[in-house]
Amino acid sequence: MPTELQATTSQIWAMANELRGNMDASEYKNYILAFMFYRYLSEHQEAHIQKYELVDIEDGESISEAYERAVKEDGLEDYLEAISADLGYAIAPEDTWEALLSKIHNNQIVPSDYQTLFEHFNANASRNEEAAKDFQGVFNDINIGDSRLGSSTNARAKSLNSIVKLVDNIAYKDESGKDILGEIYEYLIGKFAASAGKKGGEFYTPHEVSRILAKLVTADISITDQHFAVYDPTMGSGSLLLTVRNELDGGSKAGAVKFYGQELSTTTYNLARMNLMMHNVSYNNMTLSNADTLESDWPDGIDADGIDHPRSFDAVVANPPYSAKWDNNANKLKDSRFKEYGKLAPASKADYAFILHSIYHLNARGTMAIVLPHGVLFRGAAEGVIRKTLIEKNYLDTVIGLPANLFYGTSIPTTILVFKKNRSSSDILFIDASKEFEKGKNQNTITEAHIEKIIAAYRNRKDVEKYAHVATLDEVIENDYNLNIPRYVDTFEEEEPIDLAQVLADLEKDNQEIAELEKTIQEQLKLLGIEARF
Repeated sequence: MPTELQATTSQIWAMANELRGNMDASEYKNYILAFMFYRYLSEHQEAHIQKYELVDIEDGESISEAYERAVKEDGLEDYLEAISADLGYAIAPEDTWEALLSKIHNNQIVPSDYQTLFEHFNANASRNEEAAKDFQGVFNDINIGDSRLGSSTNARAKSLNSIVKLVDNIAYKDESGKDILGEIYEYLIGKFAASAGKKGGEFYTPHEVSRILAKLVTADISITDQHFAVYDPTMGSGSLLLTVRNELDGGSKAGAVKFYGQELSTTTYNLARMNLMMHNVSYNNMTLSNADTLESDWPDGIDADGIDHPRSFDAVVANPPYSAKWDNNANKLKDSRFKEYGKLAPASKADYAFILHSIYHLNARGTMAIVLPHGVLFRGAAEGVIRKTLIEKNYLDTVIGLPANLFYGTSIPTTILVFKKNRSSSDILFIDASKEFEKGKNQNTITEAHIEKIIAAYRNRKDVEKYAHVATLDEVIENDYNLNIPRYVDTFEEEEPIDLAQVLADLEKDNQEIAELEKTIQEQLKLLGIEARF
């Protein structure tokens, strides 16, 4: 992160910590990130109004003031319809960010005004049917009446006003004029995840791990004018999807990327919607859903007549909840995602259910990368049957072992599995990167050099002593389809041979020094009239 941006985000974080008081970081994020998004939407609308000259701006007038005057002269309805048709949402003059700040500065605001603000936004978001699902309810996690904001109405208003003022002080552009809002937002999500401990792992994948996944699924891709579709079935805050975009020509053709994602937690789903849009993803380039991925196949899925309409993608990336419980009712063996494998993932460990769902939505030329606990490599019973079938179908391409203690909320080592449906060979590449990390106070981190080493081994697909091995299918069969990495990558380090003669000589020398020391002590004690016995 550039020094200037780091200084800005560090200052914001310090101020946010001071303001949140006793509120848990995982909950306080809902306020500060939501207000950042509201400011973005309001200013984005202003830029749109100016660019397309929807109103005449007189000398000395702000865009917001010109908008308010135009509405008084021409009426509100046509403006809201025109803006929502283009942007997918619309904000009335009395609800703009500038209007909100004016009320705060003039001491004219109470907590219910915030509720009214968001109710108006939801109502106007319904004007554009195509965009309604992307904007409606996005601010529902703002609990205006939360007593932790303050014990009285005035105290809560003061807390909310402080958050708005903090957000207003954030510079959304750097000195060169570059928009840095997305980077600031991403940094804050990461900081809130770190502070939230175990809860942080529910909505955020460490950026270094996201970059590895993104590089893996884009290694063989050069984006063209055709749309590139990427899917994350457990998308969290959406950061992993955005990292994939950044790997495609550095994000320079970002408009050609179509984002698809599903998330079970409504709060996290809202976070993802905000995150993508604040990284300049248009509502018509993202299709996100708030539902249980394993229960409701998505996108599309089965219609009213029971006919499946699966959609496939150029890349699938996932960091699902590890060994989560799920409903593995026998009826799911009829589900198109699972029926070819003969067994269902156990009820106590949904890892293979997520794998099979993700593969089902991967197209013939695409790549899938998923992070899971090491148990998926060797556990038996139903998981062993599914693993064997995946290998026999020749879908598994690469197994990468990551270091322990990389993720929020768990210290276990993890593995990345890479799948492809149209492979030209039947071998499997194993990479042991478990010792490639920098140790941190609370968490380990992967450096740029570590990432490049993994990707170089993935691209070269050759044996690297004590790091990588290309295993033939016969080797895997000989190991009874067990994929435990030490079976394929020998990282054993021989200890240096012990020189027994030197050890004996050192012991003799030590004994002599001890005897001389005892003699000296005995003489000193004798002078003091003390009889010593050794």
